[in-house]
Amino acid sequence: MEEMLNTQTVRQAWRAYYEADLGFWNHWYPAAWSHEVGEDPKPVKLLGERILLRRIDGRVWAIEDRCPHRRVPFSAKIECYTKDTITCWYHGWTVDFTTGELVQILTEPGSALIGKVRVKTYPVQEAQGLVFLFLGDIEPPPLSEDVPPGFLDPGVAMAGLVREVRSNWRWGAENGFDTTHVYIHRHSKLLKGARRVFPLGFVPSTRYAVEIVEGPGPKGVIDRLTENYIPHFEASIKGTVVSARVVPNPRPVPPPTVSMWLPCWLKVDPWPVEDMIQYEAYVPKEKNTHWYWQVLAKRVESEQEAMIFREEVSALWEDLALRGFNNDDIWAREALEDAYTEGEGWTKERLFKPDLCIVEWRKLASRCNRGIRR
Repeated sequence: MEEMLNTQTVRQAWRAYYEADLGFWNHWYPAAWSHEVGEDPKPVKLLGERILLRRIDGRVWAIEDRCPHRRVPFSAKIECYTKDTITCWYHGWTVDFTTGELVQILTEPGSALIGKVRVKTYPVQEAQGLVFLFLGDIEPPPLSEDVPPGFLDPGVAMAGLVREVRSNWRWGAENGFDTTHVYIHRHSKLLKGARRVFPLGFVPSTRYAVEIVEGPGPKGVIDRLTENYIPHFEASIKGTVVSARVVPNPRPVPPPTVSMWLPCWLKVDPWPVEDMIQYEAYVPKEKNTHWYWQVLAKRVESEQEAMIFREEVSALWEDLALRGFNNDDIWAREALEDAYTEGEGWTKERLFKPDLCIVEWRKLASRCNRGIRR
């Protein structure tokens, strides 16, 4: 086990992951909540690419946020004279939002370039209240291959947050999937508010504690904490005992199954309570920032139940779980950013047994991605 987890001996097995500073190319990524995209163009930045989203007659379209003339971003000053075009504020070059084609130049009407120049367009899908973009240069696979199992199930209501975090996307993924990072949450108000008990950490009972899923369909690594890990609630330092926080009358909620899926999704089932699932996505924005998607999901029987769930998330779980609990994770990732830039984490990290899940995630992501975005 120790030899397998030694960074120096296995680094080649995750070379592609190490090189993926801007994530994995040729994959679907969440870009916005559906309700955020309307008739006014919305700028986003994913994997280092500037992109504009716009809803036209109910459908969302996406184009590169760069004028083909001098490459300035359209979004620096939005100008739209029709519902399906955007005009560059600098020299009047106008492109069609549905095709990316140059359809007019206001400063040279009738230019020979019209119809011969275009900007990049992106495939778009909407699902579960989110807008997904495909970033790549191959025929897009089904969206179902790039989200965790169950994410697209019918009869599921979703609600949550998306925030920008000042760290590389990989530290989001590794923090979320890290079994012993529960230690940083030991004083979280969620434990008291939701009456949950956390150990100091989990240690795998076998080198085969994780399940590797390589398709067909989604590809990921599954950690079944209940079955394959030993929780530790107490340890001592030179005779001083350190214990996990005691919560009076804790709720009998089983430890969740935690899994990590390409290109950047975490699934925690159940969480934060027994009838919910938390999904997280760590979408690269730039090399040192990522979008942190926090999505709570619950099965519902009607739109009224879905509305009640969304109100519950807003009134309770956003403060208690998505912020009160996960703010610890954001702080930890930003500290990891420093560790892997100033602290030479890639060459000086020393992993231990509980990092088995991280090692297997790095290896699977290196084997099964469709391309690297450097």
